[in-house]
Amino acid sequence: MIKGFKEFILRGNVIDLAVAVVIGAAFTAIIGALVDGLITPLIGVIFQLGDLSGWVWTVPTLSGSTATFTIGNIVTAIINFVAVAAIVYFVFVFPMNHWKARQAARAGVAEQETPPAPTETELLVQIRDLLEAQNGGAGRVPPTL
Repeated sequence: MIKGFKEFILRGNVIDLAVAVVIGAAFTAIIGALVDGLITPLIGVIFQLGDLSGWVWTVPTLSGSTATFTIGNIVTAIINFVAVAAIVYFVFVFPMNHWKARQAARAGVAEQETPPAPTETELLVQIRDLLEAQNGGAGRVPPTL
């Protein structure tokens, strides 16, 4: 049991995944600081809110008190997500895909097109033919029109 766990942990893709999670967390902290320190105040200035954390919506409740919706925090979280996704794509994914395509072209490996999947009718015809071959053609009923 310990040997299997050791093989699982030392597998390359598990270590790669662990490194990706750690780097992703650190990268998210950097982007969060950038959004909180630069982008959010700019949006606050544009909409004259000062800081997006002050953007709230207060609604009276049935009991006579109020419920507060922090719209600014939601907008900040959305901006953080979009910023992280965009930076990860343009800094890591896009260049890596471009690099892989160049390596494949340099190696002379063209992207192979996968043949189209057979249609439902073609599959049914193949099944019919296999069943006929398996039964030796006995008991075949001619198709009706």
